Amino acid sequence: MAQRLSPMAIMKTAKETIVVFDLLDEQHPGADTELHFSDAYELLVATILSAQSTDQRVNMVTPALFKRYRSAQAMAKATAAELEPQIHSTGFFRAKSKALIGMAQALVERHGGEVPPDMDALTALPGVGRKTANVVLGHALGVPGLPVDRHVLRVANRIGVAEGDDPEKVEAHLCSLLPPDRWTRASDCLILHGRRVCKPKPLCPTCLVQDYCDYFRSGATTDVRKTGDARPSGRAAKESVKGAVTRAPAAARRAKTARPASTKTAAERSRLSRKPGKRSK
Repeated sequence: MAQRLSPMAIMKTAKETIVVFDLLDEQHPGADTELHFSDAYELLVATILSAQSTDQRVNMVTPALFKRYRSAQAMAKATAAELEPQIHSTGFFRAKSKALIGMAQALVERHGGEVPPDMDALTALPGVGRKTANVVLGHALGVPGLPVDRHVLRVANRIGVAEGDDPEKVEAHLCSLLPPDRWTRASDCLILHGRRVCKPKPLCPTCLVQDYCDYFRSGATTDVRKTGDARPSGRAAKESVKGAVTRAPAAARRAKTARPASTKTAAERSRLSRKPGKRSK
């Protein structure tokens, strides 16, 4: 769920939003989709497969898949029995198989097998929602698009460049603040930031957007000192200290109570001095 912590926080202006995305560009140079593809058809297939999966997993599956189904025409002739085993590891393979075959058949019937550079035409295809359409438009067809996924929602709300959980509203708001030629890259930066830095448990000390981030400045996760160090605060700090104590090396704790090897009590020396078979008088 998107996090918007302070009711006093005000969403960024267009100028501030540009600064935020300039910093995100600096933190994630060359940001792009992590799905592998060579044309719009392949990216459309890969994006459908990426639902409830990871880009890395999809990239393991698609080379063999694209070799077997090189076009929408080839995919349209596939059967579920043939396709399901090949995409099984991406999860929800039955639903995805049905979507891929339906999408390919619709492309052949309505668009001659070509992926249309149009939002309405794309979202009319089986298995294709607005996010998937934006991914394909922005990365493969040169049409400005701003895909909004769970990472975009989380990061945009935390920083304060958007508010709410509705993907279409967040998309519209971000698009209103940025020039079209930055839409796709803005989404890529937010996604990478959400995967690498602004995770559900964020790595705030490594973030370049700290000075502009509502979530960070609210003190929700960190206590920023003058030194610029980020330290856990409140209960998190107590748990951190407690954890450090319990993890102290056992040898160090034993050192406080252990006697030197050469030091023996009088009773021990007495026992050692006794000869076997004789009692002390």
